[in-house]
Amino acid sequence: MAMVAAGGEPVEPQSLKKLSLKSLKRSQDLFAPSHSLLFSPDAESKRIRVSSKVNAEYGAVKNLPTDQGRVQGKGAAAPSSALALPDTKDARGGGTSNAIMPAPLMLPKAPDSTGQGKNTTVLSIPGSSDRFSTSALMERLPSRWPKPEWHAPWKNYRVISGHLGWVRSIAFDPGNEWFCTGSADRTIKIWDLASGTLKLTLTGHIEQVRGLAVSQRHTYLFSAGDDKQVKCWDLEQNKVIRSYHGHLSGVYCLALHPTIDVLLTGGRDSVCRVWDIRTKAHVSALTGHDNTVCSVFARPTDPQVITGSHDTTIKLWDLVAGKTMCTLTHHKKSVRAMALHPKEKSFASASADNIKKFSLPKGEFLHNMLSQQKTILNAMAVNEDGVLATAGDNGSMWFWDWKSGHNFQQEETIVQPGSLESEACIYALSYDNSGSRLVTCEADKTIKMWKEDLTATPETHPVNFKPPKDIRRY
Repeated sequence: MAMVAAGGEPVEPQSLKKLSLKSLKRSQDLFAPSHSLLFSPDAESKRIRVSSKVNAEYGAVKNLPTDQGRVQGKGAAAPSSALALPDTKDARGGGTSNAIMPAPLMLPKAPDSTGQGKNTTVLSIPGSSDRFSTSALMERLPSRWPKPEWHAPWKNYRVISGHLGWVRSIAFDPGNEWFCTGSADRTIKIWDLASGTLKLTLTGHIEQVRGLAVSQRHTYLFSAGDDKQVKCWDLEQNKVIRSYHGHLSGVYCLALHPTIDVLLTGGRDSVCRVWDIRTKAHVSALTGHDNTVCSVFARPTDPQVITGSHDTTIKLWDLVAGKTMCTLTHHKKSVRAMALHPKEKSFASASADNIKKFSLPKGEFLHNMLSQQKTILNAMAVNEDGVLATAGDNGSMWFWDWKSGHNFQQEETIVQPGSLESEACIYALSYDNSGSRLVTCEADKTIKMWKEDLTATPETHPVNFKPPKDIRRY
C-alpha cells in the first residue's frame, strides 16, 4: 500500500536493503573521496574473515568424534584425489593425512562418550595464509571499471517550429551565433542561437536536405540532399556559388576536412567522394563499402577520413592513397551515426545492436556502452565534458558518461500538438561550439533545444552505477 506524504502525493515505499545501500553510498562519498585508492589490508580482520569462512565451509566435519569418524570411514568409498588438499602425505606411509574423506551421510555432532579421552580430527589447510584452494576462500577484488563522473541532467527549454517537413540535418556557425537546419520541405533555415528566431531561409534543393556543414575558414555553407546534389552557399550573397556533380544517388552525409579545403560526401551509391572546395573538382572516390555510406567525419591526421555504412562496417581511410587503412567489423547492424571526441583520440559509433568506442589511429575496440537503447540510432554527439548523447527512431534520447559508458539519463521526446505519436523520432542532434546547448531535429517538424539543469546536485541526482561483471571484447 503506497504511503502518502505531507503534501498529499503518494510516496513509493523503499525496501530496507535499498535504503541501507543508499546510506552506505553516501557514507563512502563523504569519507572516501578518492575512490581509486584502496584501503590498506588489516591482518587481524583478514584472519577473522578466513577463519569464519573455514568454519562455515567445514564446520560440520571439523570436530567429529573418533568412533563416528571410523564408522563414516568404513561406510565411505575410497577417498577421492579431487578432494585432497595440496602437500598431502599418505597416511599409510606414516605421515599425517590432510585429505578430506567424503562421507555418505553427514551426521550432527554428538557428545563425546569417552569423557576426558577426547580425540578430534583437525582440518589443516596448508598455505591458507597466502593462497586458497576453494572458491569460498577467494578474496574478492574491487572492480577495475572506471567510476563515472557526475553530470547534471539535461532538460528541454525551447521548442522551435517553422519547417513544413521532417527536420533532417543541423550545423552550427563557428562563431556560435546561429545554426542552420535542413528539412524534408527542401529548405535550409538559419536560426539565431540565443533567441531561437528565424533569420533566413535558403531554397534551391528539389529533395529533402540530408546533410549540412559550415566552413570554419570561409563564409561557406555546404548542403547535400536526396536530389544527388551537393551545393556550396555563399552566406554573404545568400546564394549557391558552386555545385558538385558526381553522385549517382541520394547524398546522405557530408563533412569538411578541418585543415585543408576538402569536402567529403557519402551516399546511396556506396562511395565516399572527395571534392576540392575551390575548383569543384572531384579529387577521388573512396570505394569499398557494399551499401549506403550514411556517416562520415574527418580529422587532421591519419586516418583522416572515417566512414560508417549500412553494410555494418566502419572504414578508416588513407586520404592521400585513396585506400582503406583498416576495416572494423564489430557491429552487426547499420552504422548510422559516429561521433569524434573533441579532446581524446577516440570515437564512438552507434548501431541498433550497440554503441561502441574505438581508439585512434589504429581503430582498436575499447568497450561497449553499458546499456542498450534497443532502437535504430540516427544521431550521436559528444561534448568536451564527456557527455555523449544518442537519439533514436522511437524518440528516445539517452545521455552517457563517455569514460565509463554509464547511461545516466533517459529522455523521451514529446511530439508537438497535431502530430502523430509515430512522429516521435529524432533524426539529427548536435552540441553548439561551447558544448552547453544541445539541439535536436525531429520528425514532428520541430527543433528542440536542451541545456543542463543548473539546480541539480549529486545529492538530488545520485549516480546509480553498477560496474559490469564481465568486459566484452567484441
